[in-house]
Amino acid sequence: MTDSYLCALCAEGLRDPVSIPCGDTFCLECIKIYWDQSDHIGVYSCPQCRATFTPRPVLRRNVPSVSHHESHSPLPELAPFPNLKRDALCDFCTGRRNRAIKSCLVCLAYYCETHVKPHYESATFKRHKLVDETGHLDRKICPQHEKGLELFCRSDQMCICVLCTVREHRSHNTVSAEEERAEKQKVLVVTQSEAQHIIQERMKELQELRHNVEVMKGNAHRAQAASDKIFSEMLQSVERWHAEICQLIQANLQAAMTQAQGYVERLEQEIMELQRRDAELRQILETEDNIHFLQNFQALSVAPEPMVPKVLINPEFSFGEVTKTATDIKEHLDDICKRELGNISKKVSDIPVYVLIPRSGGRFKAPTRVDHHEPKTRADFLRYAVRLTFNPNTAYKELVLSEGNRRVVRKRAVQFYPEHAERFDGFCQILCAEPLSGARFYWEVEWSGEFSIGVAYKSISRKGKNSHSLLGYNDRSWSLLCSESGFSAWHNKMDKDLPISVRATRIGVYLDFAGNSVSFYTISEPMELIHRFQARFSEPLFAGFGVGASVSLCELEKHT
Repeated sequence: MTDSYLCALCAEGLRDPVSIPCGDTFCLECIKIYWDQSDHIGVYSCPQCRATFTPRPVLRRNVPSVSHHESHSPLPELAPFPNLKRDALCDFCTGRRNRAIKSCLVCLAYYCETHVKPHYESATFKRHKLVDETGHLDRKICPQHEKGLELFCRSDQMCICVLCTVREHRSHNTVSAEEERAEKQKVLVVTQSEAQHIIQERMKELQELRHNVEVMKGNAHRAQAASDKIFSEMLQSVERWHAEICQLIQANLQAAMTQAQGYVERLEQEIMELQRRDAELRQILETEDNIHFLQNFQALSVAPEPMVPKVLINPEFSFGEVTKTATDIKEHLDDICKRELGNISKKVSDIPVYVLIPRSGGRFKAPTRVDHHEPKTRADFLRYAVRLTFNPNTAYKELVLSEGNRRVVRKRAVQFYPEHAERFDGFCQILCAEPLSGARFYWEVEWSGEFSIGVAYKSISRKGKNSHSLLGYNDRSWSLLCSESGFSAWHNKMDKDLPISVRATRIGVYLDFAGNSVSFYTISEPMELIHRFQARFSEPLFAGFGVGASVSLCELEKHT
């Protein structure tokens, strides 16, 4: 990379390049940080050619035609930085007034390049004090005596005029403005040196941070590539075992077919032999020759011996065991993947990417999650009220929906619902239609008969009477079982009896998805907690219910 594509401040390739009035180009962030240190004096210089500018120049993006910028689209002009001074105009121009370049602390006036010449050429203005025009000439005049400020009172730390030393600042420690400036300039030189040192440190930190971000991106890409390779090998392994099982099925089928073919051939041979014997018997029975009949009677009167045993298919033999084994392998693989993915997700989420070090010194400080205010009163909970509806596609065959899918009743008669992949066919359960994730939600239900209430992932099983499809009996759902005798909490086949014995026909559910918790309350003031599950939610959740008699979703007015 040539020098023309390097930033003179960070010595790296230009990032978001901007040009300044002298024509030199720098990284946007570099020149902004560099010039921020000069805001207090209002004079800005080019770090390369040392040209000075007042006011702070407007930065304009300048994208050079280098390879790593070819994909950049044109960028809009940056908004100008705040102007800390106003442009003064010459007090002696007539008509169109020119911009002033000098101001006189004696005349208290602004001069353009033309009208300032007498101050240089005439002896009359020999004692006048000319300074570069920086605006706000009125601030250089004593407001009490209307004289130029030429002195500095160290006692009161302010600029004063000669007349101020007679009364207001009499007996104070006063020096000339030049002398005080010389003293204070030493301080500013040290400050500037410190600022420049800080700039260099920040530039270095910026460079390291950007480098580390690129390293992190590289690590992520390598992890992705390794993951793709490993899972590709896993797929190949699964396909290989699939082929093995298919080969096993075909081998067993072929052996059974070969054995069956032997029995078929022997049975066919026995049938042919019996048919021949039957023909001989028919012939001897129909003969009129008594002597012939009697001579053959002895040989034909003996019943034929069975040649082949009776063949039946063994009811214990079935290819169903192969199917069951394949199903078990799949479920074991799913369990392993879910468990390990949960473990690695927790590890990655618990380790902060960045560590913040206070500039003033001190120990490392990792970012922490903000502890939001936990609702206490019902009014607090109603701020998060959400309107839910039952999803008919998930309803068990004995459930009847009404009131705009806000009430469900269990009937003992089977309802004629169409077949659907999301429908529960083993347990009297139903889910709501609205996915809940990323925020806080609150809803209330009224119930009768024993019932369960909770939340579940969409991936919960819907088929069969097993733990995979029952609310609270798997790692896909969390539920509260409610009955006349009390409450119990269920998750992943583990239950916990709860001490609350108050009968509550109305239950409030508060889901804090970001806070990884779901809580159940009896409706009171203040709200009484029945149970809270702490979990690490990895998918959107759906409100779910096991219906004993009836469940109604309550209409709530959301508070703001």
